[in-house]
Amino acid sequence: MSSLMALRSESNSKIKINFDGGDLSSDAGMLLLKEFICKIGLDKLIEQHFQTNDKTLRIHKDGENLLQKMYQQLAGYFTDDDSDELTTDPIFTTLLDKDSLASQPTMSRFFNRMDDITLMQMDWILYLIRKKIYSIRKPDMVLFDIDSTLFDTFGNQEGEGFNYHYSNHGYHPLLCYDGLTGDLLKAMLRPGAVYTSTDCCQFLKPLLMEYLEDYPEVALYLRGDSGFACPELFELLETNGTSYAIRLKVNETLKNLTEPLEKELDEITADNKGDYAVVYGEFRYAAASWGQTRRVIVKIEKPANQLVYMHTFIVTNMDLKPTEIIRFYCNRGKMENFIKESKSGFDMDTMSSRSMLINSNRMQISVLVYNIFNWFRRLVLPPSMRKFQIDTVRLKLLKIAAKMVHSARYITFKLCSSCPYKEAFIETLNNIRLLPKLE
Repeated sequence: MSSLMALRSESNSKIKINFDGGDLSSDAGMLLLKEFICKIGLDKLIEQHFQTNDKTLRIHKDGENLLQKMYQQLAGYFTDDDSDELTTDPIFTTLLDKDSLASQPTMSRFFNRMDDITLMQMDWILYLIRKKIYSIRKPDMVLFDIDSTLFDTFGNQEGEGFNYHYSNHGYHPLLCYDGLTGDLLKAMLRPGAVYTSTDCCQFLKPLLMEYLEDYPEVALYLRGDSGFACPELFELLETNGTSYAIRLKVNETLKNLTEPLEKELDEITADNKGDYAVVYGEFRYAAASWGQTRRVIVKIEKPANQLVYMHTFIVTNMDLKPTEIIRFYCNRGKMENFIKESKSGFDMDTMSSRSMLINSNRMQISVLVYNIFNWFRRLVLPPSMRKFQIDTVRLKLLKIAAKMVHSARYITFKLCSSCPYKEAFIETLNNIRLLPKLE
């Protein structure tokens, strides 16, 4: 009865409001992501390779639940409760080709069935879909940007711990992005109290082997901060032919080796202690645990209006000039933007379960979703939109009002006539159609 009643506006007596508009949705742009996901064959990969340990015959199958969660995250609906609000949404039911979506209790039970097997399945799906994407556009080089971050936890969650680097409780995951494309190549959830480099070789070895075996002609590079300056990682990268630049923590031994450079900087600044000045150099160095000497690049700078020198040390196996090595390393600052978008744009850091294993599975879903969008942005969005972050693309291209109209043979979505990004929508759809069909 309430749907038949018109609500009146007090600001303008000529305005009436009701809920009789028909089958409407505010997420019509999600149809583009549906086309993209089907074109690259991700839906078929999930159907073939994803299954929980539950053998019960269910209305909502595991693969459908996984796709539903992925579509919801792409659209910005992060909580399980959003499933109830979207149950009969015309866009989402069309995306999944269902009369209604799985409810919140169904989705929560689905997550609780996840285990080590589903974790490996999602890792395998990521490997297979990356292979498909590279068949469209293979990179000439891949830049492994490895880092860790903090995922906040609340209460007595399994694996949570106090991390001294971040001075907070949580999980301490390892992340590896391609610094050139922003692809999230791999992620691993770890207990909160572990050190930065813990298990980093175990984490990276399968990824290095993937590229060496499947893409031997692709040049491999790696950047990491001082938390990853361990001899086991150096040896792994050198064995696998990966060029690296990893920062070293400043210590007195390293400083003593830079005395000639410091004297050079003293001479440069002798008559002017106010302006900025910098010198670069290099030397061979071996810490007690290294077993062999390695090339170390040093940058010593005197900030403007300061008298204390600042030292930067980079260990590397590359032959570039010291200034080029420093520039190469410092560009890894873009990774902070990748991590920020993964967290705020795709809810990767929300750890809502007491079980660390279930939280790991939820994180891997976010990894898949992040990459789907990153490939979508890079391969099919108009050039003017390819630098936009997910929140901007949602606002401009995904959150478009539409009305669903049924006829005898078709379902037609009538999108908002005044949509300012109609041309971008059409161009994106055409770009998807131009992609090769990936079976």
